[in-house]
Amino acid sequence: MQLSSLSHLTAVSGANCAIVVAAVMLLGAAARVPRGVRIALAAVALLGFVVLVTPEASVVRAGVMALIVLVSLARGRQGGGLPALALAVVVLLVLDPWMSRDYGFALSVLATAGLLVLTSPLSRALERWMPSSLARVLAIPLAAQLACQPVLILLEPSLPLYGVAANLLAAPAAPVGTVLGLVACLVLPVLPGVAYAAAQIAWAPASWIAAIAHTAAALPGARVPWMDGLVGFLVIVIVTLAALGVALAGRRRVLVRGVAIAIVVVAVGSYVGAALVTPRLRTASLPADWSMAACDIGQGDAVVVRSGDVHVLVDSGPDPEALSRCLDQLGIDRLDVFVISHFDLDHIGGTDAIVGRVDAVVTGGVPDPRGSDLLAQLADGGAEIHEVVAGDHGRIGGVWWSVLWPDAKDPAAEAGNDASVSMVMDAEGVRSLFLGDLGEDSQRALLATSAVPDVDVVKVAHHGSADQLAEVYQDARAEVGIISVGADNGYGHPAESILQTLSDTGAHALRTDQLGLIVLARSDDGLSAWFERSPPGGDAFG
Repeated sequence: MQLSSLSHLTAVSGANCAIVVAAVMLLGAAARVPRGVRIALAAVALLGFVVLVTPEASVVRAGVMALIVLVSLARGRQGGGLPALALAVVVLLVLDPWMSRDYGFALSVLATAGLLVLTSPLSRALERWMPSSLARVLAIPLAAQLACQPVLILLEPSLPLYGVAANLLAAPAAPVGTVLGLVACLVLPVLPGVAYAAAQIAWAPASWIAAIAHTAAALPGARVPWMDGLVGFLVIVIVTLAALGVALAGRRRVLVRGVAIAIVVVAVGSYVGAALVTPRLRTASLPADWSMAACDIGQGDAVVVRSGDVHVLVDSGPDPEALSRCLDQLGIDRLDVFVISHFDLDHIGGTDAIVGRVDAVVTGGVPDPRGSDLLAQLADGGAEIHEVVAGDHGRIGGVWWSVLWPDAKDPAAEAGNDASVSMVMDAEGVRSLFLGDLGEDSQRALLATSAVPDVDVVKVAHHGSADQLAEVYQDARAEVGIISVGADNGYGHPAESILQTLSDTGAHALRTDQLGLIVLARSDDGLSAWFERSPPGGDAFG
């Protein structure tokens, strides 16, 4: 729903309140109820509806605005939409100024203002290229999307490519589902059979909306990246105003249209350069023979080991979009092996990005239903599942691995961090040690059952926490210690103690929070490294 810009249909809005009020007024008119009584009944129904769906900020805004219109009608005046919206906003912000910080309230106000202000002029503009009936229908979601997009950028720095089309297709089903759902809620206490029937019928429009959402979200480029923060907000505001200037300025206003077109061209060109061309140039600058890449996915792990056309991913990080961006940057469409160290969310949360793109999965024990469901999802996508323990080993192409932990007989490897699959990998002459989220006790147990060999790279355990055993890193004698960690993570990762341990063993500490994507390759002089961002302090390693 979020990827297809349909998430607003999961929340109560002004359209829902309008449907309730209109239903009461029309039914009252059909029953020849006096106008004043109809308005009073509509107000009572509106209040009951707000209570039923819980009075969140967007609901209260819609309810107060509808109430203002009803009061205006009761006094014999036409209730203008824009004045009613303005009065509702003023009243609510006077009563609760903190509501101004609520995204739901802001989006509700902006969407309503967009519909009231932009629908008619956009419809007239669209009529130049399409039939008027289609132009009027298309103008509604377009007006709401344009009005809300600057605030939506603050929530998610990307643009929905198919948002308007998805809303256009889903819009007819929304009022039907609203009315039937409301009927089911109201009659359930007295006529459960009727309520059940209404809910079953409501399944049809709800399923239609869900199908539109799934289809739009699965299409290529469902969301294209945009600048985040205040800069992204200001740029999208300027681009939106310029685009409206191009579309709505009269043909005689040559200067206005010319300036607006120039702004749009510059903005689109800058966006294409920043969002499309620059990442490709960055990808092209990667070492052609790279062997290992640590993705910048925040507070979590996602590391790719590569040999030729063979790619092995160790963990998927916390977020599918972050993992997708990394794999796209590395030019990876399919994975030969996906290693799941353990089933904490910061190690498996991004797995949705690779379902259906994995040939084999390597994992340890499955301690909870979440892990079982994830493995079933990967298997449904065509992956073979392999459960491993200490002593198991394997090879695919030029990538070889040997499992050091967990030991099936050791009680220290029961579940969670302590059961992290830990292994040594070798690809293109780069030997690496993966420690998952093992703590000091489980690292000690690992040393008691397996010898840690010399390696070139160690993926530091648990994002660089202080819960480490120095002997593991001393035995590994790695040249590089990769710490996959999120900026300002709140856990104090990486701890000074592990940074000191790496320094004492002669390893360079490379952190994704500082360097972004980290790529390693074997060179004649040892390891060479490529960083997405410049090293702090001018560290020239690699």
